[in-house]
Amino acid sequence: MKILVCVKQVREPESDIKIDDSGRRIFADKSTSYRMNRFDEFAVEEALLIRETFPHTSIDVISLGPARSAMVVKRALGMGADHGIHIITGGQDLLDPFVVASLISSYARNNNYDLILSGVMAEDDMQGQVGPIIAELLSMPWATSAIFENLSPESGSIYVEREIEGGYRDCLELRLPAVLTVQSGINEPRYPSLSNVLRAKKQDLETIDANVLNTVPPRQSLARMAYPQKSRSGLVLTGSQPEKASKLLHILRNKSLIR
Repeated sequence: MKILVCVKQVREPESDIKIDDSGRRIFADKSTSYRMNRFDEFAVEEALLIRETFPHTSIDVISLGPARSAMVVKRALGMGADHGIHIITGGQDLLDPFVVASLISSYARNNNYDLILSGVMAEDDMQGQVGPIIAELLSMPWATSAIFENLSPESGSIYVEREIEGGYRDCLELRLPAVLTVQSGINEPRYPSLSNVLRAKKQDLETIDANVLNTVPPRQSLARMAYPQKSRSGLVLTGSQPEKASKLLHILRNKSLIR
């Protein structure tokens, strides 16, 4: 078995979001912190669990982005992945998902992967398009929001349960090779072990310039970014304590919060 896991570097939620003057880029400086997309951590962990069941499985991890994106590949190696690939692009914060998928599929096309995994979506753009587009470009069957999988290499198939609305699940059987995007809750991602972290520090990544891969022009463009508008305001009650209590009681009754 040969598995490819797609991971993405995203900003830490605590990092300040500052839109530059063009309105199309998020400003970043040396204080900006990054980490692996949380949904992709579940994909890495699922690949590791598959390898525990099928020990001869090899796990490659791929990410694309500027030089700093190598950090998330190294983290995946620290979790236990075997080989890391970094497709180096420019410093854009946001890349067209069709371009991302075309670059990954261009690399994967001739590497005979049995299974390609990714998180169900990225935390920054929340689009969830890369996995399905990779499957389409590689003509592979696919399933999104996988919450359970059972691989059967001997039959060349994988059983998948995916979440749908109303608490129901789709139950699918896909022929390999296939593409899955995995949902949070499918497993509990492990912390990188010290031995694997030390190995990852010494291990060289396979680096590829995005310009040498077959890619396509972007199919979407970012028109504008804007800060969310304030949707509600606070109300300061004035007066004596009995007066403020009476006003608060009146507000709560008007909103049907109490009777």
